[in-house]
Amino acid sequence: MALDQKIINLYDEYTHAPLPRRVFLERLATMTGSMAAALALLPLLENNYAQAATVPESEPKLANSRVTFKGATGDVKAYMSRLRMGGRMPGLVIIHENRGLNPHIEDVARRAGLAGFLALAVDFLSPLGGTPSDAGQARDMFAKLDRAQTIANGVAAAAFIKNHFESIQKVGVVGFCWGGDMVNQVAVHSPDVMAAVPFYGQLPEPTDVPKIKAQMMLQYAGMDERINAGLPAFEAAAKAANVKYTLHVYEGAQHAFHNDTAGDRYDEKAATLAWSRTVTFLKGILT
Repeated sequence: MALDQKIINLYDEYTHAPLPRRVFLERLATMTGSMAAALALLPLLENNYAQAATVPESEPKLANSRVTFKGATGDVKAYMSRLRMGGRMPGLVIIHENRGLNPHIEDVARRAGLAGFLALAVDFLSPLGGTPSDAGQARDMFAKLDRAQTIANGVAAAAFIKNHFESIQKVGVVGFCWGGDMVNQVAVHSPDVMAAVPFYGQLPEPTDVPKIKAQMMLQYAGMDERINAGLPAFEAAAKAANVKYTLHVYEGAQHAFHNDTAGDRYDEKAATLAWSRTVTFLKGILT
């Protein structure tokens, strides 16, 4: 079932503004004609983490673990995945959406682990006790984070994985939605990051773009007008500063198109192509 774009835009506003859930449901009911119809649509919009097992936790090729590292706010929690017999490998920081370190992002870390990276999926809600199981509660916690300290935790994550004893001391960073914004900020602020891949994340201020030393691959959605409005200014600043970047815009794809637990917004074709491009790009720089 293809959802009306106005409904997807409303959900995007609910996710990112954010709207109170009561207000979101009332507006959705107005669009659909009744509260019953609105509730029936929710499974097509909201994340279903029961689907978050592309690579199972029990995959025998992988060694997965819970780790902590020192950040600007104290101990920061993370989930690490790597090949069990992989030797030393390039580091990759993975930054979650504004739902925290959930089963989907842990699955993405395992995908990266299988691809040959020392993958570190960071829990940026660690200063508030870590990601809760309730996605709505997690979303509301992001407003309580200090942005400067959050960016500093991302910079610390890059330094931690670069200097890990299993790392070849090369590090990239990839993130989604809120995490795409953080990827861009870590690229601006970290001296360690060599490659950065933001998926549909808010772009950095043009005045910050010249600070970027990493090579970048931007993965953006054709239907994501709110985020894409920042692309022209970024491209102009990047070209003026000789920042190396590649931009891919997936026509017809929605914000969150890579998230295979995201209901109707998931786009398998775009997600598969974007991930393949991401792995090839990262390996070309980090190996």
